[in-house]
Amino acid sequence: MPDHATGGPLRGVRVVELAGIGPGPFAVMLLADMGADVVRVDRLGGPGVDYTPNPVLERSRRSVGLDLKRPEGVEVLLDLVAGADVLVESFRPGVLERLGVGPDVCLARNPRLVLGRLSAWGQDGPLADVVGHDVNYIGMTGALHSMGRAGERPVPPLNLVGDFGGGAASLAFGVVCALLETRSSGRGQVVDANVLESTATLMGLVHGMRAQGRWSTERGSNLLDTGCPYYDVYTCADGRWMAFGAVEERFFRTALGVLGVTDPALLDAHKDRARWPALREAVTAAFAARPRAAWEEAFDGVEACVSPVLDLDEAASHPHARARQAYLPLPGSDLPQPAPTPRFSRTPAGMPGAAARPGQHGAEVLAELGYAPERVAALVAAGVVAAPA
Repeated sequence: MPDHATGGPLRGVRVVELAGIGPGPFAVMLLADMGADVVRVDRLGGPGVDYTPNPVLERSRRSVGLDLKRPEGVEVLLDLVAGADVLVESFRPGVLERLGVGPDVCLARNPRLVLGRLSAWGQDGPLADVVGHDVNYIGMTGALHSMGRAGERPVPPLNLVGDFGGGAASLAFGVVCALLETRSSGRGQVVDANVLESTATLMGLVHGMRAQGRWSTERGSNLLDTGCPYYDVYTCADGRWMAFGAVEERFFRTALGVLGVTDPALLDAHKDRARWPALREAVTAAFAARPRAAWEEAFDGVEACVSPVLDLDEAASHPHARARQAYLPLPGSDLPQPAPTPRFSRTPAGMPGAAARPGQHGAEVLAELGYAPERVAALVAAGVVAAPA
């Protein structure tokens, strides 16, 4: 087991990951962060042209390179599956089956296996084989349509909502749920996670508010989409920004007091949409009068839900982040990486390990499967297994 897995609630869980991009590696990163022993199966001869290594998403794994287009490579994979608790793949639907390692084959080899499948649209349906990326998937859920200011184009929220907060988190949660169920049933199963439906689930709050008549499909007109003047971002005198999120009226009144907005008509404008334009104008002028640092000092210790908008470097160096050790050093770099979350009182996660080079641990992993050195050497010589990196 790799050195990083000194703790974490998933210690002892063995995961085989079929290398992919984006949400697949992130889902497995979440499992590895919690102590799972992860072996990534990389393409023999190196990754494809569309792949870019990521030292954070790929942390805390070992790697073996296999040629899965050859029966000998498939057999090695099935030997890995036989001793694993989880297999994770994020290919397009049908690829796993065409390789000869579909769910029926894998579960026949290991009846307790949890097979986590992450796709864009789901394993079936009219869009199952359609290519796309996060912006396409969230565009089909109403999520993208809901993000942005009134009268302007929707704004893609990086790929956080669909790929990561949606599909990857759903897959990781589903895998852990299935592992828990296997303890009582003794049987494995397939976990079908996809970005489309996971993103729709993330929109649960919005659907609920809409059912109550509290959310409009008109972008930029609602409580959380910049339609509300006390849930928005404002520019300071130095061109930096402050986030204003005083949803509760008591925080709203406190914030206006710090901002110096004293007009009685605006102090009572929390629920009065007719007065929101005047309120926004006053708040905009107030924030623009002073630099961000001055507003940070003014709101320090004040319960008003007002905070600075930090860039990536500022976020990692903020006193609260430092006190919590929310960021850890990235091996071989001066840059930070997010620490594993969540935290556990009795089984804390260990320090994340460095990302593996594709094929780096082939001999080591095969030896753990019981392969004799001469057999490993023969597979390497035949081009089935990647040579030691």
